[in-house]
Amino acid sequence: MRALEAPALDDIRAAARRIAGSAFRTPLVPLETGGRAFEVHLKLECLQPIGSFKLRGAGNAIALLPRERLERGVYTASAGNMAQGLAWNARRLGVPCTVVVPDHAPQAKLAAVERLGAKIVKVPFDAWWRILVEHHHPGVEGEFIHPVSDPAVIAGNGTIGLEILEDLPDVDAILVPYGGGGLSCGIAAAARALSSQVRIFACEVATAAPLSASLAKGTPTTIEYIPSFVDGIGGKSVLEEMWPLARRLDGALVVSPEQVAAAVRLLAERAHVVAEGAGATSVAAALAHEDLGSKIACVVSGGNIDADKLAQILRGQTP
Repeated sequence: MRALEAPALDDIRAAARRIAGSAFRTPLVPLETGGRAFEVHLKLECLQPIGSFKLRGAGNAIALLPRERLERGVYTASAGNMAQGLAWNARRLGVPCTVVVPDHAPQAKLAAVERLGAKIVKVPFDAWWRILVEHHHPGVEGEFIHPVSDPAVIAGNGTIGLEILEDLPDVDAILVPYGGGGLSCGIAAAARALSSQVRIFACEVATAAPLSASLAKGTPTTIEYIPSFVDGIGGKSVLEEMWPLARRLDGALVVSPEQVAAAVRLLAERAHVVAEGAGATSVAAALAHEDLGSKIACVVSGGNIDADKLAQILRGQTP
């Protein structure tokens, strides 16, 4: 499979115009960090209509498909957020949508997908991961939109980078939750085109940190994947087609599930923001590393968390 190239700044700006009627420009707000020597700013993608940044990439990808290819419907492989992003846009355009989900996908995300009118196909995690690698699932009709490596999805994700640099042009580092790399690499493409100083870090949870392992070895590496409440990021390996882009990020910051739970709790208490585990990983990483610069932007990628898990976290527990 041919390696991907980073989207050009013009492509990202075109994506921003294309999705302007569906995805919100989300705020960048400061987080009270208790007198630390650096500023943390939150890019609140959890405030999108579906509670996730995935609305951007899905919206750009589906808008670029000609109507005749849309008539058979669209489908994707997603643990929940891309499923919602694609379902939301498919419903808006009146086309059928199917999502293939891993068997550990959280109920809050599945319920949201059903509300949006999409058909759900649940498969074991290994079968689900195979779809990400092969870009196909037998028996499902329609146009497959890859949740990570579709160039249009990456360009749509990159619009977040445009907004961060417009709102905080002297940002030193942008911390991004790392699932498959489509978000971090899209943001990196936009941010680096606009600033020579900004660094982009991927943020992973220790139970599923393939990028950290791959960067250490200099090649895509398979790891043991351990499911956790941080369900929106992580996998068994770095996708081969994403490696040329992911390896150019400025590093991977790994935090524990306990640190992520503490960040979810902090966001609720100090910023009055509900974040899912994946969305809070960037904040956990910022608070665990004090050498990233004086101005840090953390992408809070989503807020779709099961109510019982959120309740446990607010009681001081780690689900």
